[in-house]
Amino acid sequence: MPGIRSAAVGAALSSLFLLTSCADGSGSASVGKDVSGESIADIVSPDTSLTVGAPELKVALELSGQIDKIPFDVEWANISGGPKCSEAFRAGALDVCSAADIPAINAHWTGLDTKLVAAKFHKDPLRHPIYELGIAPGAGIRTLADLRGKKIAYSPGQAQGALVLRILEKAGLTQDDVQLVELASTDDVYPTALGNRQVHAAPIGGVNIKRYLAKYGEDGATTIQHGLRDDPEHLWALTDSVTDPQKAAAIRELIAFWARARVWIDEHPEEWVQGYYVEDQGLSREDGEYLVARAGHPDIPADWTEAIERQQQTIDLLAKEQKRPAFEADVLFDRRFEPVGAAALAAEGKDS
Repeated sequence: MPGIRSAAVGAALSSLFLLTSCADGSGSASVGKDVSGESIADIVSPDTSLTVGAPELKVALELSGQIDKIPFDVEWANISGGPKCSEAFRAGALDVCSAADIPAINAHWTGLDTKLVAAKFHKDPLRHPIYELGIAPGAGIRTLADLRGKKIAYSPGQAQGALVLRILEKAGLTQDDVQLVELASTDDVYPTALGNRQVHAAPIGGVNIKRYLAKYGEDGATTIQHGLRDDPEHLWALTDSVTDPQKAAAIRELIAFWARARVWIDEHPEEWVQGYYVEDQGLSREDGEYLVARAGHPDIPADWTEAIERQQQTIDLLAKEQKRPAFEADVLFDRRFEPVGAAALAAEGKDS
């Protein structure tokens, strides 16, 4: 087995970002390319290399003792999520990334051809949402209908922005009924904006929910449940990478390791809290335990039909609200990899 290269590629990517962040296109692949007939090598060559932006996966593989079993070379890029991964894809500096559902949609609209190659959800998504709607002190918002006339933080290119549009749709409201305030949903920007009453509502997730209520709860800060599914997690790949037979074979193997890692995290919460949240992310044990409890249990389906239907609904909504051309959600998914994650778990007697 070859060694795994855990390279510090961030600096190299940063320099490429500066040159490519305004690029329009994604190299040789045409947007929406049909890859269903492309071949995947039966056995991955040990000389094959992937650059992967999935820091959480790297830690999970280290903690579970699986990282040295990967049968090809991996360069781990310390990036994830839509904006950074999109820039790295455009620069040709990344093969696979961890992201939610919205980045692939925006990539399609901006001429970047990518494919979703793995999918994970929550088994009880409404009880274990990623986000809650943070409410500013004194905003007078107790239900979604109360959003009428309010200022809402909005990040159009991110999952939180799509969630805001879906919340408005559920409440029977339009963008004209509220004031959308464009803010990037990074770090603690949204909790701070809420606490300072710059906006009345904003989707906040993870430990920011706990910290927001602890910091501003005495002033009247609250959160409300939006009651929508917001749980997609994907491995997202450059189309040029999945059309290379050897890289496609490596991606197939990576998906199997990813699926096993997601279940390992679920089955080893104490090790995950200590190894990832405390030692890697610098959070307190209390914060880590809070995040594990919020996450619930993973669902890695062998059939993506329902996931694609939900993705189509999101595309149609964003197209309408952002005045973009609608397109078929199927073009975002590489269904050659559809059964891989669930099959890897079944081979070990695990529930997907």
